[in-house]
Amino acid sequence: MTVFRSLLVLITLLQFTSVVNAQRSEVGFGLGTFNYTGDLVRTYNIKNSSLAGTIHYRSNLSNVVSFRATITAGQVRATEVPIDAFAAARNASFNTFLLETSIGFEYHFLNWRDVKAPMRYTPYIFAGLGLFGISGYDVKPEEYSNVQGTIPFGGGFKYIVNPKFYVAFEVGIRKTFFDYLDNISGGDPLQKNFQYGNPNDFDNYFFVGVTLTRTFYDIPCPKNPYK
Repeated sequence: MTVFRSLLVLITLLQFTSVVNAQRSEVGFGLGTFNYTGDLVRTYNIKNSSLAGTIHYRSNLSNVVSFRATITAGQVRATEVPIDAFAAARNASFNTFLLETSIGFEYHFLNWRDVKAPMRYTPYIFAGLGLFGISGYDVKPEEYSNVQGTIPFGGGFKYIVNPKFYVAFEVGIRKTFFDYLDNISGGDPLQKNFQYGNPNDFDNYFFVGVTLTRTFYDIPCPKNPYK
């Protein structure tokens, strides 16, 4: 009896795994914009948006939780928005190429994968860990690594177009621990070149975009356990 029950439990788990795996893998791509906040621009300014692209892979761990891995690349740029006489004298700008890779998890608020549910959409949130690299600065105010860590987080909205495809609009913030994204940080106030900023205020960047995702269904075939 114990063996029979164990077999029932195993069969149930295998059936559950098959249902989850049936739509586990997803790949997609998207277009959007990078933006930045830091010493030169204190708040999000749409005028500093630059084209960026992204590709992603997802593994659906359940109907509401997904693991995600993304690669995003594009230009990040900004021009000084003077808030005082010091910023006006500095009058700085930058334009750098940024490549980011990250992993994380998504949580969907609605059970949109349930075939019996009438909903074809869901809002979602995400968070994770990532690395980004920058290039394009010929002169650096001091030595620093061009590869840095970041914490991506944000949210979005997904809509199912058909059983294989869905589109999503996403807004993501990248929290960094780096103050040279704009190539400006602390400096010597005695040097009256004004080409320095606040070293205690890290730079951040954003990705806002639309993605198209393809879901791959894996239909398991029954096997004879006695072979």
